Amino acid sequence: MELWIPITVAAAFLQNLRSAAQKHLKSVMGTTGATFVRFGFGVPFACLYLWLLGSVGGYSVPSVNADFLFWVVIGAFGQIGATFLLIHLFSHRNFAVGTAYSRTEPAQAALFGLIFFGETVSAGALAAIAISVFGVMLISVAHMQMSWRNLVTSVFARNAMIGLASGTLFGISAVAYRAASLALGGPNFAVQAAVTLVWTICLQTLVMLGWMLWKDRAEIGRIVKAWRISLFTGFVGATASFGWFMAMTLQQAAIVKALAQIEMLFTFAATVFFFKEKINRYETIGCILIVLGIIVLVLLR
Repeated sequence: MELWIPITVAAAFLQNLRSAAQKHLKSVMGTTGATFVRFGFGVPFACLYLWLLGSVGGYSVPSVNADFLFWVVIGAFGQIGATFLLIHLFSHRNFAVGTAYSRTEPAQAALFGLIFFGETVSAGALAAIAISVFGVMLISVAHMQMSWRNLVTSVFARNAMIGLASGTLFGISAVAYRAASLALGGPNFAVQAAVTLVWTICLQTLVMLGWMLWKDRAEIGRIVKAWRISLFTGFVGATASFGWFMAMTLQQAAIVKALAQIEMLFTFAATVFFFKEKINRYETIGCILIVLGIIVLVLLR
């Protein structure tokens, strides 16, 4: 088994834990605060990963360059916007459906990879992405009268547009992070991922902290009061990001994000057992299609 596959599955599981924690945080603070927690409380853990690789692992830390910084900025701001939109969406739909809207990310990442870097994907990978995205569309209309018209028009509904915009920004950030990590040129995928993570998460923390100091200082107080769950969110968020960055250093962002659709399995489990939200048969079929897409990806890419 190629190393990027188990890394991606682990990152997807951790990301689901982070999203579940952020949904909980949304009940005690605003969208801005719940978005900030992912980054601000993840900084110590990101720095710890890099320190362990340098001091314990004995690896040298590469110097940054202009290309690296450019792509870090693109990825950092794209991820902030994507996370903000996703958390906002949790207020309008249940946890599983809210997450599903943003899962068009692999298809969009493939498009951006082609536009910016000329990366192409195999017919098998494209089929896998298409199957998974259709599963997402099916989930999005699960509570409507089922028809092809509703399946298509649902994409243009307000909540769908928010989710699609989130997926677009996630797709851009995924491609940007891969470009930033590769721009370092070595010494290995783990160190490159750690350096990318530290620079990214520190930038995101400074930007969002500055925004709250300027616009909403009361939000900082609400974050401090919820420090325990915030610390957990920061840990799993930083760990998931470390996994994503490693996987995307080893493999194209679109391929990694296609396999990452396995997160929907974890999401549905959280929806049923943690948030006690009901799932109907169309949502179940959509989930099965996402899993089928993953199988096709692994076998035919």
